[in-house]
Amino acid sequence: MAGKTYIPSTVDQHIGRRMQLRRTMLGLSLKDLAQKCGVTFQQIQKYETADNRISASRLFEIGSAMQTPVSFFFNGLPGNMPDETRANRSIHLHQPDADDPMLRTESLELIRLYWRLATDEQRAAVIKMLKTFTGED
Repeated sequence: MAGKTYIPSTVDQHIGRRMQLRRTMLGLSLKDLAQKCGVTFQQIQKYETADNRISASRLFEIGSAMQTPVSFFFNGLPGNMPDETRANRSIHLHQPDADDPMLRTESLELIRLYWRLATDEQRAAVIKMLKTFTGED
């Protein structure tokens, strides 16, 4: 790629966001995931921001390290059809809203902790508490 500037495609950006989502849901730091994959945390960060493209073999390793199928990283892409991707490298994906609470780390942390609760009763108590706090009870 000498002399060429890498411009991430919307697919690369989508994969990076999905990678970060899964890592956060598992409660892994950049360093934790990097160690599992045998790369630097800076490399993981570059994958997540789409500053570096992820090879198929590396994506497979990352999926294995995060106990998720490779298909997870492609979920949400329109069509998921090779012809569409080849015909239009800059597929128009839904651009995330900066105010979307699901893109916030604290939201993902809350979900992760919620599902770590041991019983349905504990989860129900948390939901009830949140409904009381928000006036939706």
